[in-house]
Amino acid sequence: MNPLRGIGLKILSVAVFMAMATCVKSVAADGIPPGQAVFFRSFFAIPVILAWLVWQHDLAHGLSTKNPMGHLWRGLVGGAAMACGFTALGLLPLPEVTAIGYAAPLLIVIFAAMFLGEEVRLFRLTAVLLGLIGVVIVLSPRLSVTSIESASQWETLGAMMALMGAILVALAQVFIRKLVKVETTAAIVFYFSITTTILSLLTLPFGWVWPAPSTLALLIAAGLLGGLGQILLTSSYRFAPTSVVAPFEYVSMIMAIAIGYVAFDEVPTGRTLIGAGLVVLAGLFIIWRERQLGLERGKARPAMTPQG
Repeated sequence: MNPLRGIGLKILSVAVFMAMATCVKSVAADGIPPGQAVFFRSFFAIPVILAWLVWQHDLAHGLSTKNPMGHLWRGLVGGAAMACGFTALGLLPLPEVTAIGYAAPLLIVIFAAMFLGEEVRLFRLTAVLLGLIGVVIVLSPRLSVTSIESASQWETLGAMMALMGAILVALAQVFIRKLVKVETTAAIVFYFSITTTILSLLTLPFGWVWPAPSTLALLIAAGLLGGLGQILLTSSYRFAPTSVVAPFEYVSMIMAIAIGYVAFDEVPTGRTLIGAGLVVLAGLFIIWRERQLGLERGKARPAMTPQG
């Protein structure tokens, strides 16, 4: 274990994923449809993942699978989540999309209780409720039809897509929790990229465009960055416990505000900052509680061991 290295890799992965989101948002302004962006993000991640497996001398074992249907379902849900997120990036400011995306870890708590039978106690339910209030605060200007702050129909669609993306990301995590019991991380990442690449081709009849050279470069960069970000994220959890690494996901809000301001002339509203703050606080509460429960379980094990 090397917590500092794990934290560093996590922050680096967040930065790489934010750079990927910046590329996707930029090509959306050039008229690239979300399905086409999903294709490039997925297809050009594959060689990065394969190169990583070769470097790790784990190509044959890393891609073996015992649950191909599990990968398919994860790909269907995860691909839909990616499409929703990319649509939202083209319609809303980057900090807003980032803040709404923070709903996913909160929803995982609910879905884990519903589909995996995990016990969820009052503390975590309270934290989830606090976080969802934050999400509603961020969403409210986009959904109100009477407020002077009411958004255009496109911005309302973007808000709905961002929220739907968060819901689907949380649902995809339920499939991943089942897959990790029998599959390697490399296989999960690789077959997800394969599945979403194939599925994205189904959007061809809905208006793919021939990109300009600069736009093509951004699309390819999005895929390469996506693959690199996944590798960095996976590696970060090898060097430190989840409870140590996970809170640094929220560094993405600082990055989103900075990138939004510099690259897209976006300034987050007070509602966005307040709502995002509540969601981040709720997420940190849940991570802290998971850490406490983990410590309690660790202390209980020696006490339960037969003596003599």
